[in-house]
Amino acid sequence: MKRAVPELFGYRKHWAHKFTPAPFLPMSREEMEELRWDACDIVLVTGDAYVDHPSFGMALIGRLLEAHGFRVGIIAQPDWRSADDFRRLGRPNLFFGVTAGNMDSMVNRYTADRKIRSDDAYTPDAEAGRRPDRAVLVYSQRCREAFKGVPVVIGGIEASLRRIAHFDYWQGKVRRSVLVDSKADLLLYGNAERAVVELAHRLARGDSIDAITDLRGTAFLRSTVPEGWTVIDASEVEAPEAAPPPRSDPYASLPSAPTPTLNPTVTLHGRPKKLERSRTVVRLPAYEQVKRDPLLYAHASRILHLESNPGNARALVQRHGDRELWLNPPPIPLATKELDRLYELPYQRVPHPAYGDARIPAYEMIRFSVNIMRGCFGGCAFCSITEHEGRIIQNRSEESILREIEAIRDSVPGFTGVISDLGGPTANMWRLHCKDARIESACRRLSCVWPGICKNLNTDQKPLIRLYRKARALPGVKRVLIASGLRYDLAVQTPEYVKELVTHHVGGYLKIAPEHTEPGPLAHMMKPGIGAYDRFKAMFDRYSRAAGKEQYLIPYFIAAHPGTTDEDMLKLALWLKRNGFRPDQVQAFLPSPMALSTAMWHTGYNPLKKVTRRSARVFSPRGLRQRRLHKAFLRYHDPENWPLLREALKRMGRADLIGNGKRHLVPAWQPAGAGGKRPPARRRPATSARHDRKGRRR
Repeated sequence: MKRAVPELFGYRKHWAHKFTPAPFLPMSREEMEELRWDACDIVLVTGDAYVDHPSFGMALIGRLLEAHGFRVGIIAQPDWRSADDFRRLGRPNLFFGVTAGNMDSMVNRYTADRKIRSDDAYTPDAEAGRRPDRAVLVYSQRCREAFKGVPVVIGGIEASLRRIAHFDYWQGKVRRSVLVDSKADLLLYGNAERAVVELAHRLARGDSIDAITDLRGTAFLRSTVPEGWTVIDASEVEAPEAAPPPRSDPYASLPSAPTPTLNPTVTLHGRPKKLERSRTVVRLPAYEQVKRDPLLYAHASRILHLESNPGNARALVQRHGDRELWLNPPPIPLATKELDRLYELPYQRVPHPAYGDARIPAYEMIRFSVNIMRGCFGGCAFCSITEHEGRIIQNRSEESILREIEAIRDSVPGFTGVISDLGGPTANMWRLHCKDARIESACRRLSCVWPGICKNLNTDQKPLIRLYRKARALPGVKRVLIASGLRYDLAVQTPEYVKELVTHHVGGYLKIAPEHTEPGPLAHMMKPGIGAYDRFKAMFDRYSRAAGKEQYLIPYFIAAHPGTTDEDMLKLALWLKRNGFRPDQVQAFLPSPMALSTAMWHTGYNPLKKVTRRSARVFSPRGLRQRRLHKAFLRYHDPENWPLLREALKRMGRADLIGNGKRHLVPAWQPAGAGGKRPPARRRPATSARHDRKGRRR
């Protein structure tokens, strides 16, 4: 893949590099004065508590900008009810950088049933309510109020996943791009290190933010498509119907475009057969169209995902009212040496001292873990990783990973010798890649492992075995556990890896995510069939016995995913009972912004395939009662769910599964105080003998 941008650390440093790196990036004027700063060049506003650790976005971006010589301050979890807290560090010289934090603020605050969560893992002592709904919008507005004229740049996962017109589950409608609603100057999507560094240096040189329109991984608004670009509509990539609706063309240019020659929407006639991709933009259906027409929403979602490979993606444009939302192609992935240096910046690896002894659960979970890679080529339809980090795996070097383990051993308080995880978005994609860089650059598949593993994918996990061995051989390291999600369909391709994992790196239980057992739901999730799970479980059990260990798999499943029927959930419940699984916690599908599954849920069309008016429709469990039923099937063993399950089984014609035998799913009786009243016992004759529950005489 051609590199279209400078090396991440190849810039000449900003003049303020003469200040030594800050122990912590300042969160107050007092800390700035101790550093002898008169102002911050950049102020990062975040919905998370400030933890100086590379797993927290504000710390990673802040330390990167500091390494380039910029003075960076952090306003963490500000009081958003006024602009006062946003003036805490004074007027930034270059820009405000706004993020909701490591999670979308709506996902962070609400459950899949739209109930308010009682805690927040990214807040001291897990206190809930420390960030607003749609934090990017609120924070951006307050930054504008605090200091007029200062550019506002939005990023992080909330901005990234809302970069185009998107369905919002909490409001039940299609919303405009978050860039439009926030009135920010620029949106950075995905892993934004390249874009934010280039942006900072160009603003420091005096460039206007309005003139910075060529950065990959950015979105911005403009009035018209500039001269020199060829515009093709998304129906030429894949046509959703034979012809546009006669009254309103969803791919039309703005009425205010100067002339057709300067801003053409190109048709198949009268243009070269081969267009220059770098000067071609694909027009998505306009916001007003995708809001009204579910087919066009599903079509736009599919085109966005098809245009996501940094090697061949074209720019996208989507009309919002009288403005054009422009998305440049995704960022070029970081090379190993760039990722190494990024993760080895001078992080303190602990929360900011201002939090005192308060416990931050998200930090507690990762403080002894090491991120070894980025990205995921699995492409699961319900997951946000691919939309945010991309499908190309970015790897750290073995040497850098081992150095970080030593840094944890030597500097992180409370370390007892156990590394809690070596992973990332997945546990076992480190150093897996396409066998041919040219094929990778041209590929338009939505997943490298679905519907089957691509023949061009290198699946050898022997390098990961060597890494595990070296990590656990380090002095002071007693054990290295693997806690990231495991792709078991990949793991079984290298049996030696499964043996190494099971023998040395499982702490009694290993969590994996089959998500379902039935072909219909799995196909809509882009997950492998349950046969891959069975093969992995056979290996897991065999190697556990060989190691003399009693270890168990803990499978995770999703309820109420698009394409899942009541019958599918019943079959899953029977599978769970047959295999002796009694899940304590279950996950209901949550339609997160921009996910392919969300497009299915909202539109009824399946964007994993070409969508047309004649496409088969996708059923989605929508009502609260049906979603409760699907969750109840996963917790078939909970007496609270038995009344609902009995009612459903009778309706489905499966009353034969109600009873007290081993072949039954739920009993016919109900314990007192659990989900209903137990039927009254029959009155016994005064002279009858007393019997136990199974009818045996006492």
